[in-house]
Amino acid sequence: MDWKKVALVVMVCLLAAMLVSGCAQSNQEQDTPGEDGVAGFWPGLWHGLILPIAFIISLFDESVGIYEIHNNGNWYNFGFVLGTWFVFGSILAGNKGRK
Repeated sequence: MDWKKVALVVMVCLLAAMLVSGCAQSNQEQDTPGEDGVAGFWPGLWHGLILPIAFIISLFDESVGIYEIHNNGNWYNFGFVLGTWFVFGSILAGNKGRK
């Protein structure tokens, strides 16, 4: 593949990502306590680990969400991403190490 085509594809993807992220809204409920208080790193890690199951349940039950909006910000997000990485990283890695 020609490097000019690769550069064009990368530029189009970056432009699309910028356009989509322009629609994102900040979390207005951050640092406000919910029923269980404000979620931090450990609840974020747990929510990241159970993401696939919570997503499937949320399709059928409107009271179930996949992300706690009453969180403390960066630490919750870090735990959520780390938990998601543990789940999907192990699934996607599969048996790469085996011969």
